[in-house]
Amino acid sequence: MSDKELENLIYKHTLLNAIKHDGKAEVGPVISKVLGERPELKKNAKEIAELVKKIVNQVNSMTIEDQLRELREKFPEELREEKREVKEEKKLPPLPNVKGKVVTRFAPNPDGPLHLGNARAAVLSFEYAQMYNGDFILRFDDTDPKIKKPLLDAYEWIKQDLNWLGISWKTEFKASSRIERYYEIAKTLISKGFAYVDTCGEDVFKKFKASAGKAKEPDCLHRSSPPEVNLELWGKMLNREFNEGQAVVRIKTDLSLPDPSQRDWVMLRIINTEKNQHPLVGDKYWVWPTYNFASPIDDHDFSVTHVLRAKEHMSNTEKQRWIYKYLGWEEPTVIQFGRLKLEGFMMSKSKIKGLIEKGIGTIDDPRLPTLAGLRRRGILPETIKEIIIDVGIKVSDATISYQNIAAENRKKLDMIAKRLMFVTEDARKFKLNIPEKITVKIPYHPTKDLGYRTISVEPGDYVYLNKEDVKEGDVIRLMECCNAKVKGDQLDFISRDINDARKLNAKIVQWVKVKEAVDTIVIKPNNDNSELLEIKGYSERAISELSIGEIIQFVRFGFVRIDNKNDERIITIFAHD
Repeated sequence: MSDKELENLIYKHTLLNAIKHDGKAEVGPVISKVLGERPELKKNAKEIAELVKKIVNQVNSMTIEDQLRELREKFPEELREEKREVKEEKKLPPLPNVKGKVVTRFAPNPDGPLHLGNARAAVLSFEYAQMYNGDFILRFDDTDPKIKKPLLDAYEWIKQDLNWLGISWKTEFKASSRIERYYEIAKTLISKGFAYVDTCGEDVFKKFKASAGKAKEPDCLHRSSPPEVNLELWGKMLNREFNEGQAVVRIKTDLSLPDPSQRDWVMLRIINTEKNQHPLVGDKYWVWPTYNFASPIDDHDFSVTHVLRAKEHMSNTEKQRWIYKYLGWEEPTVIQFGRLKLEGFMMSKSKIKGLIEKGIGTIDDPRLPTLAGLRRRGILPETIKEIIIDVGIKVSDATISYQNIAAENRKKLDMIAKRLMFVTEDARKFKLNIPEKITVKIPYHPTKDLGYRTISVEPGDYVYLNKEDVKEGDVIRLMECCNAKVKGDQLDFISRDINDARKLNAKIVQWVKVKEAVDTIVIKPNNDNSELLEIKGYSERAISELSIGEIIQFVRFGFVRIDNKNDERIITIFAHD
C-alpha cells in the first residue's frame, strides 16, 4: 500500500468517525477501523498511530459541514442509504381489552401550563386513539375554583401546546359546563341509598372513619338516615343553606377497607364562589364535584374505553370503581404509568404557576420544563413525542436529562437547520490583505438544498474572528473563502484553494464581515436553569432575512432559535450544541 493510499484510508475513517461524534474524531476507534480493514498493517501499528493522530487533528479543525463535504466528494459510497445506520422506530404495545371503537381522553386541570411530565398522558392517549382509528377527547378538569383554581389563559395555553404536538381532538368540553349532570347523578345515588350528606365536619368524620365503622355513628353523619332525609339535606346544600365546610356528600364504601382514604370519600363539597369565583361560570354554583366523582361520569357519558394516567392516580381508580358499581356502568380499561421527570428542571406545576403569578417567569421561560419553554428553546415537537413514546407505558418512574432531549433534537435539526457564522463580542478584528475582490456562495447546509447566501469581500475589508481561533503566525482558512496567514491584526492572502489548506494543515475558521455584522444576543440558561445568561456577538448579514421562530445552527457554537428581531439586533435562544 502506497503512502497516499494509506493516508486516504485513514482520512476516510477519520471523517466517518468525526461525523458520527458531532465533528470530533477519536484516535483509538480510527486506528481500529484502519487495522480492521487492512490487518496486514498491524506490524506498522506505531507508525500508523502517529499518522492517525496527525490526520485526526486536521479533521477535527474542520467544521462538520466541511467534513461532510469532504466525505461526499472523496468517498461518496460511504453516504449511500444502505450504509446508513437506521434506528428502529419505537412503537407502543397493543392496548388490552379492545372490543370495539377505542376512545381515549386527556383531562388536564387548566391551573397552569403543560410540562413534559403531564404531556405524557396526552401524547400516549392520542397515539393510541390514532393507532386504532378511534377518537381522542379533550376534557378540562376544572371543578375546583379554590385549591386548584383554573387560570383563564391556561385553557388556551393547553390547546396551543397540544396543537404544537400535532394532537387534535374530536370532542372538547369543560367539566365546569356539566355541573347539572353531576347534580343529577348525585341525586340518583342519594335516592338509592348509595350516598349521603355529612354535616358533621371533617374532624368528627375522621374519628368515625378511623374506627373502621365500629364506633357509634354520629347523628349528624346521616349515613344510616333514609334517602328522604339526605335528599332534603342535598336540597339545602344546593339552596346555599350550608356554608363551605358545613356539609359534603359522601359515597358509601366499605368502612373496613385497609386504606382509610377509600372509606366514604367525598363526592361533592361546597365552595364559596362568592369569594373564589370560577373564571368561566363565576359564582353560579355553590356545590362542586370532586375529581373522583366527575371523572367517571364524564368517561361513561363520552364512551371512553381506555384511560391512560400516572400511577399516582392508582387510589383514584379504586375510588371511582364505586361509581361504576352502583350505577351498573362498564368501567374503562385503566393503564397507569410512572412519573416522567426532566432532570435539572423544576417539575412542580404549582410552583411553576406560582412563579408565573408573581411575574418572575413566563410560561415560555426557557429555564422551565413547560412545553412552551421547550418550544421557545428550539426543541421540536417530534422530539418530545419520540421521547414520550420511547419511554412508553412503563409503571416505573423515568428520568430524562436535557442532554437526552438535545441528542434526539440534534439528529432532527442536523437535517433541516441552516448553518450561519457567529462570533462573540470579544472577537478580534482583522484587515484582509487580498489581491482582489472575492465573492463566495456559501450553502446553508452541507448536504441539503436549503439555499445559499452570497458574501463579497474586497482588499482592505475587515472581518471578525473569534480570538481563540487565531494566533500570530497561524495559517488559517476563512470558511469557504480563502487561506491566509495571521500577521498582527492583518490576514495576508495565500490562496483560495481548499487543497492548499489541507497541505498547510490550515485551521478552518468562521468569520463575519465587519461592515455587514449584525448585533446578536444569545440567551442561554445556565447549567442548573436558575438564571439566563446573555452572550453578545455578531452574526452574518443573512440572519436578518430569517423569520422569528426559525431554528438555525451557529457554526461551532450550537443551535439557536430566533426569538426576536428589530433594526438594531437579533435576539436568539440557545437550544443546545
